[in-house]
Amino acid sequence: MCEFNMDTIACDGFSQMNRRRWLGLSASAAVSTSLATTWLTLAAERIALGQTRPKTAVQSMIFLWLQGGPSQLETFDPHAGSMIGGDTQAIQTSLKGIQFASSLPRLAEMADQFTVIRSMVSKEGDHERATYHVKTGWRPDPTLIHPSIGAVLCHQLTDEVEIPRHISILPGQWGARGGYLGSRYDAFQTGDPKFPLPNLDRVAAHPKLNSKLSDLEFMEKNFARGRQVRLRDSITSHQSATDRAVRMMSSEQIRAFDINEEDISVLKSFGDSGFGRGCLAAVRLVEQGVRCIEIELSGWDTHANNHELQYGRAAILDEAFAALVTQLQERGLWEKTLVVCGGEFGRTPKINPLGGRDHWPHGFSVVLGGGPIRRGYVHGATDTTVEENTDDKTEHVSNLVDVPDFHASLLHAMGIDGNLELQTPIGRPLTLSIGKVVPQIFAS
Repeated sequence: MCEFNMDTIACDGFSQMNRRRWLGLSASAAVSTSLATTWLTLAAERIALGQTRPKTAVQSMIFLWLQGGPSQLETFDPHAGSMIGGDTQAIQTSLKGIQFASSLPRLAEMADQFTVIRSMVSKEGDHERATYHVKTGWRPDPTLIHPSIGAVLCHQLTDEVEIPRHISILPGQWGARGGYLGSRYDAFQTGDPKFPLPNLDRVAAHPKLNSKLSDLEFMEKNFARGRQVRLRDSITSHQSATDRAVRMMSSEQIRAFDINEEDISVLKSFGDSGFGRGCLAAVRLVEQGVRCIEIELSGWDTHANNHELQYGRAAILDEAFAALVTQLQERGLWEKTLVVCGGEFGRTPKINPLGGRDHWPHGFSVVLGGGPIRRGYVHGATDTTVEENTDDKTEHVSNLVDVPDFHASLLHAMGIDGNLELQTPIGRPLTLSIGKVVPQIFAS
């Protein structure tokens, strides 16, 4: 059984990202990036640069990550009144004949804006391995670290964003990583937006910084003089990382992290939680063109006292998710943003002796919205006759969507061809995805 702290919400506290650490990590990331560039074949680079995004592509992704395994039965796929439904009550949604759990009243009213996949399946039932699987689209491989979906987006799509393009808010212990693409594509981690970014004030607030940067530039030029080009490029590539850090600190876009600029009524609509404030920050970051923002809401691993704990988490999700959709729509960003909500797996139909539900990767739910996603659609179904002791635990799940297909569909929504082939650090050709796009979830 996994443990979590309901007071801190996150499974593992995030490390404070101060200016010194940011510059240091950026410097090391630049070296990794320099090496990673050589791993890509020339052909793959040409394909990537020449890739044309379809008309349905969107500019940003928001991933509402529900760490621990949210119960489909207490959220988007209730079977109220059945043997597996437990104490869950169901409510009618804005879609005829479709119900959500009573824990999600606001989202139930918005169901006509979403695609709900009720038939997700995974081959991983361990938290760490399943999280890796859903975030990357690949099962863990001891010889390779695959990039998360946000890292792939930032690698494949270009823009002029001056702040980090891949951001994780309230990250837990298994954050989004750049994998074989290089640490440059790791998510920039930050905490509750209620507090300002620590030690990342704008350059204007530090008048002596320009003088120090000039001194650094002088030293770098002298260091690089007379050295072999390849050696110089690999050793001094941290200059570009320093430039990125300074550009961030000099940019007006950094104000996107400051949710206190919003009207008090907007702030309240997201709820008084770090997750809610993270969702509001995500809206502001999308306004600046940030490619991928992940906001984590943990506490879903309910091996005991399942109903009460799931409903408590769902209340936070319901308020924040609904406000997120409202603000994206009001600001004209809904069509430009892909919103994804889900966790690493679901919970068992059977309730255990402790009143909990255990891990269940054999038919769980995820929700998609925005961009080219089909509105008011439910894909797949589970039923109440699930027998956990059978060899095929998915035999009562219709229209299965496995994790690779899910990832291929996310890439497609962002205008990226999942069949694009890159080379890993050991020279192994590897496509971005091994799945197939699920056409039914896209608007015609």
